[in-house]
Amino acid sequence: MKVGVVMPIGPVDGTGVVPGWEATRAAALATEGAGFDSAWVYDHLLFRSEESGTEGIHECWTVLSAMAALTSRVELGILVLAMPFSSPALLAKMATTLDEIAGGRLILGVGCGWHQPEFDAFGFPFDHRVSRFDEALQILVPALRTGRASFSGRYHAVGDLEIIPRYQRPDGRTMPLLIAGKGERMLQLVVQHADAWNTAWLGPAWQLPPRLSGLHAALEAAGRDPATLEITVGINVVLPEYADAEHPPLPITPSTLTGSPAELAEALHAYMEMGVGHLQVALEPTTPPAIHHLGEALALLRAR
Repeated sequence: MKVGVVMPIGPVDGTGVVPGWEATRAAALATEGAGFDSAWVYDHLLFRSEESGTEGIHECWTVLSAMAALTSRVELGILVLAMPFSSPALLAKMATTLDEIAGGRLILGVGCGWHQPEFDAFGFPFDHRVSRFDEALQILVPALRTGRASFSGRYHAVGDLEIIPRYQRPDGRTMPLLIAGKGERMLQLVVQHADAWNTAWLGPAWQLPPRLSGLHAALEAAGRDPATLEITVGINVVLPEYADAEHPPLPITPSTLTGSPAELAEALHAYMEMGVGHLQVALEPTTPPAIHHLGEALALLRAR
């Protein structure tokens, strides 16, 4: 089982302050240095609610591009890119370019988005999100896998799209496409198109099985072998002992994990026993000391 860390590009809980690039840079280097398999970013444009007002976040593709040049080993992923923010044809072009910069390390995670205030603020349509997503995949998937696409639908259309140059990974694999979703229609699209599926955000592994029932039903209905779809899970880990003035301590809830490296290794192992292929850890605080604490847990897990 692979394990990755989500990078600090959004507001810190308790302060609302968005860390600068230096914090992201330090976290990415610590993640690679501590032996993790991957580093992840969120795709949002802002967060807005009556309770907290408006909070910011860095644009994920720019950050991920910088991380691609900064790191050399970890896979780089997006949890998950909101397809309505991009033309699917342009996204295929961007992903191919970034994958070459990263030397074949990109995991392209996509979804249909959910936070309406950012759609409204930036002028993106929020209606018919799953239908728009379905059409976008009919362009994105063939463009990524064959370098070409032609499609005409209600929301998206391309002519004779061709991705040139088209990066070829040295090992011959194609870029993995990860889709996050839980509704019936989204799960149908997952089993039709995705290499990996994501659910989030969980704490102890016993919270996972209820999330799997719909996916298993969709796989069975489509006649797809479950072994061909990687299960990935976003989990919350809170380490209060590493809190400081910039990162206030967060409460431990039923949807969080915490503890010593040995305790965390047991918690991660429970997910591995359930057949999870990749964990993405939202770690609080996302600082090098906390990352290295989690890295000790990862080392214990791999030593089992």
